[in-house]
Amino acid sequence: MASRNATFYSSGVSGALFAPLKWIFYVLVLLLALILAAWIVDWIFVFKVWPDGLDRLQAILTEDLARTAWLGGEYYDVPQFAMRTANVLYEAIFGITGIHDMGSRFTDGTALSIPDTIVRNTYVANYQAIQVAMIGTQLFGVRLAVLLASSPLLVLAYAAAMTDGLVQRSIRSAGGGNESANIYYRAKYFQVALMAAISALCLLLPVSVDLRGILLPGATLLVLLARYQWAYYKKHL
Repeated sequence: MASRNATFYSSGVSGALFAPLKWIFYVLVLLLALILAAWIVDWIFVFKVWPDGLDRLQAILTEDLARTAWLGGEYYDVPQFAMRTANVLYEAIFGITGIHDMGSRFTDGTALSIPDTIVRNTYVANYQAIQVAMIGTQLFGVRLAVLLASSPLLVLAYAAAMTDGLVQRSIRSAGGGNESANIYYRAKYFQVALMAAISALCLLLPVSVDLRGILLPGATLLVLLARYQWAYYKKHL
């Protein structure tokens, strides 16, 4: 019988070394998928819904950036963190790829080669869509920064709910109470669905809203689900 340690990439030291890289890759793929989804939502509303189009999207970015001042107080400069996050995403997508510099390079009047002429014509034909993607990326970065800045509070609330749930589990076990794997797994899966819904609303919503109206109710439901999950944890501790 083959040993479990025979696979180089899945076990032992190599598995421990490659696991963080694997998770980083998954996070990057998820981040790119969410940015693409944000672009699609923005394109639909700019070109099909809003009469003022690009100006409305720019106004939403300005309002969301101004609203970040409520988070962090005097100890954390969340607006600065939000601007840095937006700029990092913008630079990674449009700066490194050279898309940001195409506009000035194609309008300076110099002669272009045939490939550059094709690229310029494509750029000009899709200029508005590219502008929407640029502004949408910055808006996505601002909202992502708000989520990251709020994550310590969510982690603290989850830890408190988990502790209370485990205490309730111990009390119920000592009193001979029944366990329920169904409640445990349903609460666990509902948490995943809830976090996905909260992230989608915060990152993709095509209007300027106070994210506290999404994060606070979402955190309350998450805490309740976490308490039920750990209160009915079936395995031995």
